[in-house]
Amino acid sequence: MKSIKSYAAESAEQPLAPFALDRREPGADDVEIKILFCGVCHSDIHTARNEWGATMYPVVPGHEIVGTVTRAGENVSKFKVGDTVGVGCFVDSCGHCESCKDDQEQYCENGHTQTYNAYEQDKKTITYGGYSSHIVVTQDFVLSVSDKLPLEKVAPLLCAGITTYSPLRHWGVKEGHKLAVVGLGGLGHMAVKLASSMGAEVTMLSRSPKKEKDAAELGADHFKLTTDKDTMKELAGTFDFIIDTVSAEHDYDEYLALLKTNGVMVLLGVPPVPATVSPAGLIFGRRSLVGSLVGGIKETQEMLDYCAAHNITSDVEIININQINEAYERTLAGDVHYRFVIDMATL
Repeated sequence: MKSIKSYAAESAEQPLAPFALDRREPGADDVEIKILFCGVCHSDIHTARNEWGATMYPVVPGHEIVGTVTRAGENVSKFKVGDTVGVGCFVDSCGHCESCKDDQEQYCENGHTQTYNAYEQDKKTITYGGYSSHIVVTQDFVLSVSDKLPLEKVAPLLCAGITTYSPLRHWGVKEGHKLAVVGLGGLGHMAVKLASSMGAEVTMLSRSPKKEKDAAELGADHFKLTTDKDTMKELAGTFDFIIDTVSAEHDYDEYLALLKTNGVMVLLGVPPVPATVSPAGLIFGRRSLVGSLVGGIKETQEMLDYCAAHNITSDVEIININQINEAYERTLAGDVHYRFVIDMATL
């Protein structure tokens, strides 16, 4: 075991603070990574504050990780010391269920191992995330990262990037499609960038007129205020796809009405209370309301390569680790454009 520096929450009521964390020594198939940057996801906040009711304290959040390989086990063939790599939302899976065999480890039928606040495949060892100096991960769940892009801006691609890329790829978004994005935050700004790069005509749907300039700069072709009832009526039956990134309670039926016949609305945000949806809004128009998680390892690598080829990164604000509690409050207030990233050299 190796003791390293990290930041952890030791209860739902306590702020994150320095914590000495024991990491396992790399095994034959493991890669040890010195973490350079770690993005701050809204999931980190939910977990640190036990808002989903399943936090195992102490918890070290962080699943948007970019770093450098410092050690590699004797069986490691995919990476070598000095390589720039990434780690996303999960670090293992059963490897033998139908989903795993289909390169969709995120849907592992026996439970994939999330990067933090989860049990490893032994079902007894708890995982700890990227708010730390190092992490040890089996090579099959480590990703290659191009040095062409600023690494601090690449880190959020490991969650915000793949969460939006995966549904765009799965439902075949391409030139000629009309797509709307609901919510211009960490996920929403990546959805706009990626969908625009794929040739879709992108409309930003927002409650805030202040976001119109940002939406245009990110690549949106149009900006529409959802608070304007006449505008919403005019948009009825307009879109092939809607990417809904909002985690707050809102009216799904209002947005389903904006879909064309056979249109698809993809949910990426998880509101705190169950939603009510009118079946008629789906039946009349043969519309689909679907959900999507992150991508598997193969698709995540594809996304990283795509972003490197198309010069796509997240818009970020770099913080020191001792600013993490302030960053949580600013994230909740929507005061970030569009992702906080921790410079782990400040740990």
